[in-house]
Amino acid sequence: MAPEKQKRSGFIVSHTIISYRDPKQLNRRTISIYAAVIVTAVLGGLLWQQGLFHLAAALLQAASTTTACPAPATAVPQYVLDYAPLVWLDVSEPYFPSDISCQVRSTYFHPDLNLTSIPNPPTLTLDNLDQLNDYGNYGGEDVYLTSNVDITTNPQFLYGVRPDATGKTNDAVSMVIVVTDKGLGNVDAFYMYFYAYNLGNTVLGNELGDHVGDWEHNMIRFKDGVPTAIWYSQHSNGEAFEWGVVEKRGNRPYAYSAVGSHGVYATAGAHDHTFPNLDLPFKFLVTDHTSAGTLWDPLLNRYNYNYNPGSNCFTAAGDSSPTAFMNYVGRWGDQQYADSDPRQKAFFTFRKYVAGPTGPQDKQLNRTNICPSDDCIVRDSTRPIPGPITSL
Repeated sequence: MAPEKQKRSGFIVSHTIISYRDPKQLNRRTISIYAAVIVTAVLGGLLWQQGLFHLAAALLQAASTTTACPAPATAVPQYVLDYAPLVWLDVSEPYFPSDISCQVRSTYFHPDLNLTSIPNPPTLTLDNLDQLNDYGNYGGEDVYLTSNVDITTNPQFLYGVRPDATGKTNDAVSMVIVVTDKGLGNVDAFYMYFYAYNLGNTVLGNELGDHVGDWEHNMIRFKDGVPTAIWYSQHSNGEAFEWGVVEKRGNRPYAYSAVGSHGVYATAGAHDHTFPNLDLPFKFLVTDHTSAGTLWDPLLNRYNYNYNPGSNCFTAAGDSSPTAFMNYVGRWGDQQYADSDPRQKAFFTFRKYVAGPTGPQDKQLNRTNICPSDDCIVRDSTRPIPGPITSL
């Protein structure tokens, strides 16, 4: 039976009354036990309070580092614009740069989880797209922006906007610039290009790797405002070159966008990427093709950001560029169609239609090397053979 609480002077510990009104009733052993209980209770209370203090401090620190971004920085440095790439789109390119906001409009797309529409989603814009990070089982990583219409019917919005004679994609913002300032004059500038559709490569007569949504990019590494090297992304890999060896118009390097797949190369011609880090100058299995077809100047219609690696924050760089969509961690296109889907075609373990890509936040914006990986080859020539390994 639980001891009864009594209205008398005494210590109450865990609902047990320890009386000190009649010391004669207490022997040494009892006193020791009671003393131990009292000390334990007091220390436990102090530790509990200290634990709450540290918990509160930790929560405050977490809140300050995860929800508070630094004050918006100044505009993108002028040298980042002066050395920005010009993009040659292939002469046969069917899928031109696309307006980023079209990919989130309910007119064209809706969010999916496991090939099923999310019920009653918010009305999405570039200003709230990161709300989709609250859905799914992986912090939004399993959310897909899915086309409202069957893409095999070739809806017009997949074809993007052909640049005009000045190189501008009218009424379509198709590039974001992200500046990562590492301090001490070390700056990485990312130029990220968006297309609504990626046409995969044809391998032994099989078209493989098509997907809705496509992000490719260049990255230029600067030291004290001077470019030292440039990265060209090519699907899941890419190539890096010393700055002085790439083709330019004035200060601005050329980036050759592969027809359909939009992999970015330093030269025109055939580029077989069957083997990682080996750009073969002839067709083998997986070949991209580039040429000087339509010139696109992405600077003419862009969003601008600074990225803070310490706080993992994007801030608009001197303008009103929307920031929420930069934090979206889901996919920018349809989920890979099931093998039972009549649109899907299989070739061994490969598929015609694969999942849409992740966005800018997943492009390793705080790199050690100019390459995303630690194994970085920075070539001293644009010839399609491996060059020496350097440490830029």
